Amino acid sequence: MRTRVAALAAVFIATFLAGACGSSSPAESGKVTIAVIPKGTSHVFWQSIHAGAEKAAQELGVEIIWRGPLREDDRASQVAEVEGFITRGVSGIVLAPLDEAALVGPVGDASRAKIPVVIIDSGLKGSDYVSFVATDNRKGGSLAGDALANMLPKGGKVVMLRYAEGSASTLDREEGFLEEIGRHTNIQVLSANQYGGADVEGAYKRGEAMLHGFRRPDGSLDVDGIFTPNESTTLAMLRVLADSGWAGKVRFIGFDASDTLVKGMSDGHIDALVLQNPVNMGYLGVKTMVEHLQGRPVEKRIDTGVQLVSRDRMNDPAVQELLHPDLSRWLKP
Repeated sequence: MRTRVAALAAVFIATFLAGACGSSSPAESGKVTIAVIPKGTSHVFWQSIHAGAEKAAQELGVEIIWRGPLREDDRASQVAEVEGFITRGVSGIVLAPLDEAALVGPVGDASRAKIPVVIIDSGLKGSDYVSFVATDNRKGGSLAGDALANMLPKGGKVVMLRYAEGSASTLDREEGFLEEIGRHTNIQVLSANQYGGADVEGAYKRGEAMLHGFRRPDGSLDVDGIFTPNESTTLAMLRVLADSGWAGKVRFIGFDASDTLVKGMSDGHIDALVLQNPVNMGYLGVKTMVEHLQGRPVEKRIDTGVQLVSRDRMNDPAVQELLHPDLSRWLKP
């Protein structure tokens, strides 16, 4: 009799815990289902996040649903995704908020629905989340500022093309860069208030307009150094420099990696790239959520790593893994 009662109690507890992880569909299936919502889905960076999330899902035996806006400035779409997954009753949400303020309400809604949220990549105002798993972005910007200053030992003039308002991750990079550059009194910041935006074409137009404002009468550029804080602005600036005949004639540090950017560095058109570890970020985002759902304690802030890589380090095996991650191991065609 005691054995039967114990068995029934175990079934009740298991059912209760499953229900606590989400609502009807995940609980009924008995499968932990985690929604992973990126800022966008087009850039290589987000594909790498996706691969890391899939890697964790396969290792830990959970299901992930990958869905997010196509464009990284589509706030309404990302808000709708979060609200949709709340209604669906997933076990948890891993979210890269494209706006530090606009997603506060939806994340609060998830918390009130007893659906935990892990934030990745970019910070969120408020505290209705389990953990923040991301790059130390201020450090990344500082690394870029220090490297660019060292490339200009006699001083010079520099510009920065910002990414987008409301993006906490790139704001930290931009502020870290400006803070470090500000330590060097022989370096003048000519422009640091222009925003490239979420897509490469828009960033190209704004970057072109910015640089052409510093064009000398002879066609040369009155700028010695450039910093761009993410993949889209770096791709855009690389094109602007190539199309204007300035590639390789100005020191240029970008952020993130793609085949085009790696080739740009190999060709001498980019001096260095600040590299995150997006595969690790996606992996740890899902892993942290699973640990939380299991009732295990998790850190409120998890650093996924950042480093600056110049051409002379491109062939290091560890760097190659960051420059050319094998995403096909985890992502199906």
